[in-house]
Amino acid sequence: SDIGSQKERVVTEEEWLQKWEMGNIGFHKEQGHPLLQKYLDVLLNGKSGLRIFFPLCGKAVEMKWLADMGHNVVGVEVSEQAVKEFFSEHSLPYCEEPVPEIPGAKMFQSTSGNISLYCCSIYDLSSSIVGKFDGVWDRGALVAVNPRDRQRYASLMINLVEKNSSYLLVTVLYDPNKHKGPPFYVPESEIKSLFG
Repeated sequence: SDIGSQKERVVTEEEWLQKWEMGNIGFHKEQGHPLLQKYLDVLLNGKSGLRIFFPLCGKAVEMKWLADMGHNVVGVEVSEQAVKEFFSEHSLPYCEEPVPEIPGAKMFQSTSGNISLYCCSIYDLSSSIVGKFDGVWDRGALVAVNPRDRQRYASLMINLVEKNSSYLLVTVLYDPNKHKGPPFYVPESEIKSLFG
């Protein structure tokens, strides 16, 4: 399957930060994603009080929605602006503290304790820092990571989930020769080779 000219495309951390600074965040959805609502039962698998991970979370409104249901939500986002906007837009008080294992990283936690957002590169995280998760909502992460980093990303995600976890992944279908990405085109065959 041809991913066209996207294979060599690299989006730097600075470019992502600039998107947030300029308000160029068309990827952010003001309403909860309909696919999460549709497949919520799959993610939760009849359980309550799950630990749910949001890779490259931005200021996803679904984080508060799931936390309000009694789940513990952990996200990672490189943009501190996005993290702070999440808390302010939901009028959630929070505290901020450094992450000793990751130089320069910060963790923002709701005072209720059920939402923790790490501000750093996702590749700086490990299960020894954030623990393991019962579920993952990957609405825009795999399609946002640089194509050359997909294996590294998938290996990290596999390491962060419990054995019987649920992983909801949203991708996009289009002709990769007509759009340079992100979001990047990830063929189904590659998803299968990355995640099994």
